[in-house]
This record gives sequence, structure tokens and C-alpha cells, in this order.
Amino acid sequence: MIAPAGRINHRAVLARYGAEVPRYTSYPTAPHFGEGAGAPLFAELCASLDPVSSVSVYLHVPFCDRLCWFCGCHTKQTRRYDPVAAYVGTLTREIAAFRRRLGFSPRLGALHLGGGSPSFLAADDMRRLAEALRAAFDVCPDAEISVEIDPSDVTPAAVAGLRALEMTRASIGVQDFDPVVQAAINRPQSFEVTRDVIAMLRSSGLVSINIDVLYGLPLQTPGRLDATVEKVVALQPERVALFGYAHVPHVKKHQAMIRTEDLPGRNARLSDAERASRAFVRAGYEAIGIDHFALHADPLAKAARSGRLRRNFQGYTADPCETLIGFGASAISRFAGGYVQNTVPTGLYRDRVEAGEPAAARGYRLTGDDLIRGHIIERLMCDFGLDLDDLARRFGAAAEPYAREALRLAATDPDGLVRVSGRRFAIRPEARSLARVVASWFDAHLRSGEARYSQAV
Repeated sequence: MIAPAGRINHRAVLARYGAEVPRYTSYPTAPHFGEGAGAPLFAELCASLDPVSSVSVYLHVPFCDRLCWFCGCHTKQTRRYDPVAAYVGTLTREIAAFRRRLGFSPRLGALHLGGGSPSFLAADDMRRLAEALRAAFDVCPDAEISVEIDPSDVTPAAVAGLRALEMTRASIGVQDFDPVVQAAINRPQSFEVTRDVIAMLRSSGLVSINIDVLYGLPLQTPGRLDATVEKVVALQPERVALFGYAHVPHVKKHQAMIRTEDLPGRNARLSDAERASRAFVRAGYEAIGIDHFALHADPLAKAARSGRLRRNFQGYTADPCETLIGFGASAISRFAGGYVQNTVPTGLYRDRVEAGEPAAARGYRLTGDDLIRGHIIERLMCDFGLDLDDLARRFGAAAEPYAREALRLAATDPDGLVRVSGRRFAIRPEARSLARVVASWFDAHLRSGEARYSQAV
């Protein structure tokens, strides 16, 4: 039975789908990449690159000077800097080897440093990376260069290193400003320190700020989350990401330090997400996709309004580049024809690079079916809808079975999440927080039930 228009029981939908679906930062998702397929596929896909087209670059720095218990990244805590400096050396050699294999310097349209905590790097190592990138790539004058920042790492010397990279955007993790919640996730970080770091970055000319906030954290109450949102708004970031904490101790063992009984239930998570979202919109931010907010003049908001919003491994982006080259342990590269992931253990990554071998370990070659389904999923995640005529223009007669599938799914939707108007398949406004669920309807790989994912809200 299809639910009546205007009424959507979010809790019933989450219960129906087990509340665990992919975040769809790629399609297929990383659990479906094949072991041992990376190196030959990487060589083949690199050979197909167009020297004229711009590429994006991602550098992974898998080190922190503290281990936050909520973290789901490939990272490790270290109290010594020697391993970090050695890793930067390996990273520069991987970048140089890529340039030699390619035989030309691609145009670099966007760069993102993630981790771990890239701001943990010494200024001299930031300069080493900047030099390696400029030697291997033709950096576009308007390239966006973003770095994930832990405010506890940022000193005047660190800012000098970020200037050497010519950083244009800082992505600052806040999570929650309440000391009780911070103690429960091992992430002490005061509002005052965060405020002062943002002021330091802006005074240096690095003016664009993203802030990450988490809901679903242990001991997080509505009042504590509301206070955090209020303080974040006071910092006036250009963008905010509001993510749900993914508790996956079966994957990230350190998350076992978080007591399950301290986590909010599904209903509380849903309520917190909705309330925080409304607060950011009231504060003048435009809602972008399922979990981002941006000021009207920000490039992300402009991309969303014009239908140019994209989704990649860093989440929502205005980056139009079709190719993403990942460097570092666990980094993923995206090409028009497939995905390749570097080996995860830092020791094995170092050994392969030092031996002159590609660090790629896992890979996936995209099929025609993957390309169409991937496009559908990305548009649903970005635009909350799909123009079936546009699908036909892009993929020709091959698109027709997928259009029929979309119409069938809309006609049999038991929860009233979508509607069809003419040739447009759209997620209803009341169901947009469930976009991941609707996207999963088109996921041919998910049907095998082989992988576990995070909660949909």
C-alpha cells in the first residue's frame, strides 16, 4: 500500500530498510572493489587520461597526534614525528613516479588534503608536498586547495606551511563543543581555540572556512547540540557539514571505547538532524544535498542552484573534474573507466613506492550498467530528482530500461517517498533526508547484501 501524499513515516522507512545504506560517495562503493586488481587497472586508466582535461588530486595523511574515538578514517596516532616526515618523503616519490609514468603534467583543478590530520604536518613538509605537486602538475591559477584542519595543531608556523600550499579553503572539525560530549569521544577542543584559529587563518588571507558538526554522538543531548550549532553559526563559516556519527566498532576497533548505551537512539538521531538542519537554514544557510549548508555566494550553493553539484569521496563538491587522483596509503582514485585504491597499511604502501611499484591494490572497472546507475544515484543525492529525458540524451537507447525501472519503483513505493511529474522522477521534499534510501533502490550491488554500511539518518 502506497502511503498517502504529505505523510511520510521516517521511522517506519528506516526500520524497513534496516537503517543501513551507503553514503554514495562513489558507485559502486569501496567494499565492492576487487583485491589485486589495482595495479594493472591503474596503469590502463592512467594511459587513457586526456592531457587537456583538468584533474583533481587527493593526498591522504594517515597520522594524528591524538586518536579521536569517533573517527572512521584510515589513520593512526603517533607521538613521534619521524614516521610522519618519512611518510611525506614516500608521498612525494609516489607523486613523482605518477608524473614519470604519465609522460605529461596534467592540469590540476582542485586539491584536497585529508587524513588523519594534515595540519599536523610541519611547515617544511607542507613545502615539500607543494614542490612535489608543482613539479608533477600544471596547477590552475583558480585551483581550490582545501585542507582538513585540527585546531589543536595550528600554530603560526603551521599557517606558514598552509600558505606554501596556497590553501584556499580550510575544513575544520568541530563535532560538538560540549565538554561532556568531547570527553566521551576523546576530542577536547574549546570554542575559544577554534575561534582563534579561524581568525588566524582568515587574517593570513585563507578566507574560506568549512566546519564539520556531528549528531548521534555519545551523551549528546538536544540542548548540547543546539548550543554547538549556535556557536558554529557565530563563527560564520562559509559552509557547514552536518554528519551523523557512524558507530562501526566492527570496522574501527577504537570506536569500542564509546559506550553503546551512551549513544542516542534512532528516533533521537532523526530529531536531532532535523532540528539542527532547521537552525542552520534559519541562520541564513542554504541546504545543500542531505547534509551540507552554504552561504548564498559560496561556490557550493551556486553549483546546487545551477544543477552542477557533484559528489565524491569528500562529500558534496562544486569540483567539475571527472578524474580524481589519490596519493597516499588507502587513497582512492576515480577515472572515467573505474576506481583504484592504494594499499591501506602504511608500511606496505611505503615498500611498494620505494620499490618503484604502483601503490594501487584494489580496483573496479566500470560497466555500462554502473555508469548509468552511478549517474542516477549521484543526481538523486545532489538534486533529489532525475530528469528521464536528460538520462536518455546522455545514454541514448540504453537509458530506457532504467527509466522504466524508475517509473515502476515510483508506482510501487510503499512509503510515498517519490513522485513522478511528467518525465521527472523526484524525491518528495518531506523525504529528502531519506535520499540515501531512494538511491539504494538503484544499487545493483547492494542487493547482494555483502557489505554493511552506516545509518541512513
